[in-house]
Amino acid sequence: MRPRLKLYTGEQDCGAVEEPQVKVRLGEVCAALADATRFRRTWLTDFEDDEIQVSEDLYEVLSAYWQLRPGA
Repeated sequence: MRPRLKLYTGEQDCGAVEEPQVKVRLGEVCAALADATRFRRTWLTDFEDDEIQVSEDLYEVLSAYWQLRPGA
């Protein structure tokens, strides 16, 4: 059987392709981000608007930290 080519006309819905997810330990991410922050790596700004998914309990801890930290 010969392969058949399909002509794309732009009328079909081409749903967005999701980027693959990777699981890493928070400790690894924190170490890398702390180092990048300390040395003011410019690549951090490339990801400023990216959303990340965290567990509900970590979110609660982070929220409490931001409210209680000095100078907040």
